[in-house]
Amino acid sequence: MKLMVFTDLDGTLLDHDSYSHAPARPALEALAALEIPLILASSKTAREIAPLHAELALAPCPIIAENGAQMVTPGTEAAEDRSAYRKIRAALERMPAELRSCFTGFGDMDRQGVIEATGLDPQSAGLAQARCHSEPGLWSGTEEGFARFADLLGQEGISSRRGGRFATLSFGATKADRMRELIAAHAPDHTIALGDAPNDIEMIETASHGVIVRNTHGPGLPPLDGERAGTVRRTQAPGPQGWNEAVLDILEELELHRRAD
Repeated sequence: MKLMVFTDLDGTLLDHDSYSHAPARPALEALAALEIPLILASSKTAREIAPLHAELALAPCPIIAENGAQMVTPGTEAAEDRSAYRKIRAALERMPAELRSCFTGFGDMDRQGVIEATGLDPQSAGLAQARCHSEPGLWSGTEEGFARFADLLGQEGISSRRGGRFATLSFGATKADRMRELIAAHAPDHTIALGDAPNDIEMIETASHGVIVRNTHGPGLPPLDGERAGTVRRTQAPGPQGWNEAVLDILEELELHRRAD
């Protein structure tokens, strides 16, 4: 296998506000024509990602869901086990009140609250709440408070990772862990990983070609070691437009595809 591509969704392949991937269509079509696997990796649930996976005709590629806590191939899912999610919710309720009050998870919101926090339509918001392995939420406290919050959860084996919109709490694997599993299984010559938020850093730096997609809705990412080494680049354009340009550039550099422009 010559190449595998791993990508975050919100703010990366999908526009932060509209959730559209239309500007990335030329690169998506190039990957499809070259039969290059595209692995969607997100804090979203597998059920939430499945419609996009089907729309992009990505079968039999697996989905990395819930920030890496789950990896599934659509159509082969086992019965859902929500025990990990219940443990996370129980750990939240053991938090000191001054910290617990600063975190509003999807389990604390009704359907309308999730719609307002995410901009999703009602059906998609429902899928976003159907969590098995992780709990995204909004943090309204200080950075010092979040560090204490994360430390207390870490003592119970729960990681707290910041994304473009939410902090996601989970047990188990990360996006990068799942990426390494797939690399070990398929041994591609090259890998591309694209993301825009702190929870994408490990994935970006694991790839032979990492891409930091410009984030215009937050502070973005700090300088990474891979940038100094020349294995990580940044896009000038945000979201799917930047994604499209970076993927086409790398395909051309690898002599896999000639850009029409």
